[in-house]
Amino acid sequence: MTGASPRFVRAVGLAGLIAIAVNGVVGSGIFVLPATAAAIAGAASPAAYLLAALVMALVVLCFAEAGSLFEETGGPYLYARAAFGPFAGFLVGWMFFLARLASTAAIGNAFIAYLASFWPAAGSGAVRAAVLAAVIGGLAAINFAGVRPGSRTVDVLTVAKMLPLLIFVAAGIFAADPSRYRLFALPPAGALREASLLLVFAFGGFENANVPSEEVRDPRRHLPIALIAAIGFTAVLYVLIQVVALGTLPGLASDRTPIASAAARFLGPAGAALMTVAAILSTLGSASALLLVGPRILYAFSRAGRLPEALSRIHPLHRTPHVAIAVFSLVAFGASLAGSFAWLAALSAIARLVFSAATCLAVPILRRRMPRGGFRAPGGLLVPLGAAALCLWLLAGINRGQALAGAVALITGCLLYLPGRRSAEPAGRTG
Repeated sequence: MTGASPRFVRAVGLAGLIAIAVNGVVGSGIFVLPATAAAIAGAASPAAYLLAALVMALVVLCFAEAGSLFEETGGPYLYARAAFGPFAGFLVGWMFFLARLASTAAIGNAFIAYLASFWPAAGSGAVRAAVLAAVIGGLAAINFAGVRPGSRTVDVLTVAKMLPLLIFVAAGIFAADPSRYRLFALPPAGALREASLLLVFAFGGFENANVPSEEVRDPRRHLPIALIAAIGFTAVLYVLIQVVALGTLPGLASDRTPIASAAARFLGPAGAALMTVAAILSTLGSASALLLVGPRILYAFSRAGRLPEALSRIHPLHRTPHVAIAVFSLVAFGASLAGSFAWLAALSAIARLVFSAATCLAVPILRRRMPRGGFRAPGGLLVPLGAAALCLWLLAGINRGQALAGAVALITGCLLYLPGRRSAEPAGRTG
């Protein structure tokens, strides 16, 4: 890129950054997660959420520290490249990109599933494809028009999907039977690991906020605040949702639509319908954040010379990576048509563990190389090494199919890296 080339506009403030992070965490999973958590941990499932949130906070602190060192677009790709070199950086960035892509496609499928409860024709055939095209294409058009409308769309959808969940909590907490849960009890040791794996994934997605740093006002100061605020808010929300579901819905563990079924018990049929609408808005909100973040990973790869130069072009009027937005949207649409929700979710989970572990391991190295950084996680090496150990422990528990999906993804990343020209970009720059 030359000095005359268009540049990004710093238009995302702290509130917008928090919305991006919250949108990443609170997706479609919370509408089915209470039943799964109850099946594993029973009456102690609210405590399992708290434990998972505390553990995930270690990872969040690592992303907050690493993110406070950079003002470039790229997130975990930049952190790994600066710490471990261009090859490792590309592989980590590739896994991060795949997680965004797989999540977009999986959320698209979840959106269709919820929408089909109101409009059955949307669940299959040409209508399904047309709805997916309209949703992904519409969100892509908004993000093409500028980071301001893209960020505002995320803000509006965040508020829209939070309101029904807050109504569910506010109304349900008074209807809950306290004898059905134990807030400060831990599940049996055997169930603890299974519950931890499930719930740690449920708190993932906050890392979306780490990517668009060139479009954030004062990212070194605002990013750590946004990440910590997002994980704190979602932890409280998740615990309260589990308390209400557990306390109002007998047979929660076997219910396929736990939030809607619980709402129906204390808000009637209108409550069940409201929760289904909330699920539709939630998937739409998550997709809007991913359509903002995903293309910027392609942009970062291209700027470093690892993908075609066209992907790093910035529109002269809208100041957005318009080519990358178009490519990401088309690939996400194809993946949403071709892939099953379960396979896409598995690929996203494996990719998340890889780039999270890499970011945590990068923190001690970045501390030495960039000693005048911004935010510093407390506890010395305890936080980054503990967080990395957690990611590796969870990675060791994957099944054969998940391992195969991860191996294929990494091999594909290696093949893509080979033809790329050597980057002339610096490993990273601080503000």
